[in-house]
Amino acid sequence: MSALKTIAISVGDLNGVGFEILLKAHNVIKQLCNPLYCINYTMAQQAALLLHTQFPNDFYMYKVSGEFTIEPGKVSASSGRYSYDSFIAAVELAQSKAVDAIVTLPIHKEAWMMAGIEYVGHTDALRDIFKSDAIMMLGCNKLYVALYTEHIPLRSVVEHMSVEKITDFLLLFHKSVHRSPIGVLGLNPHAGDHGVLGDEETIIEEAIKQANQQIGESIFEGPLVPDVAFTPRSREYYKTIVAMYHDQGLAPLKALYFDEGINVSLGLPIIRTSVDHGTAFDIAYQNKASLLSYINAIKAAIAFCHQDEDDVH
Repeated sequence: MSALKTIAISVGDLNGVGFEILLKAHNVIKQLCNPLYCINYTMAQQAALLLHTQFPNDFYMYKVSGEFTIEPGKVSASSGRYSYDSFIAAVELAQSKAVDAIVTLPIHKEAWMMAGIEYVGHTDALRDIFKSDAIMMLGCNKLYVALYTEHIPLRSVVEHMSVEKITDFLLLFHKSVHRSPIGVLGLNPHAGDHGVLGDEETIIEEAIKQANQQIGESIFEGPLVPDVAFTPRSREYYKTIVAMYHDQGLAPLKALYFDEGINVSLGLPIIRTSVDHGTAFDIAYQNKASLLSYINAIKAAIAFCHQDEDDVH
């Protein structure tokens, strides 16, 4: 049996539920991997006291400098800065091969903005750090959804659609995941209804054709009608779906699998998974946070580590 993988865990926004989750899940997680928490002793102690508990002796920390007063449920520049610094520490550990993967707990985008951080989130930062077209994939083993476009205005989606761009996206996605068949959603209602409701589907159809030709196998299918792609019968066949825009894919996904879903960044030289929920400021430090998404993110990171090893061999 192989040795446990070492995973760096960024603690997210300390004004939210992240620290509660990692502390409550610690005894489960340490059976799966060697967790290394990117936080300093002072901040960890402060967070534990707010939870009326203490962290165990085997709660190993990688020091992230900086101190501030935790204010549960408050958006603040100081908590935004610390969550970013914790994240960057985890990334640097992965870059140096000191850890096998990273798992990130939720940050607050407004807190990052208040702290003067230029990125809108983890994936955006990772793209810039690694100069790579990282793909955001969310879900669970029952259903994964990859997003062709993410955090952009809906009116801008069409501007980002071209045969070349979608083909490149599909090829990178195929290289990153071992799943088939993969359904690709159309953009318009009824997938355009043969041009009656829009013709962007011709772009998607050609991209699917070119991607499959380059792969030498019919991996991608579509364009699928978006409003039936998530029905039970469709989900029996398609365990992986590519959505054209954020809410097209994530609204139905979260309605189905919110508590157990995770976030995965594909196409990077490091392995990164994350919970698929936010900071939950409304329940911060109230011992109400669910652990399922976090535990699933840890398990997925470990699985991707083993997948990479299989690819090498």
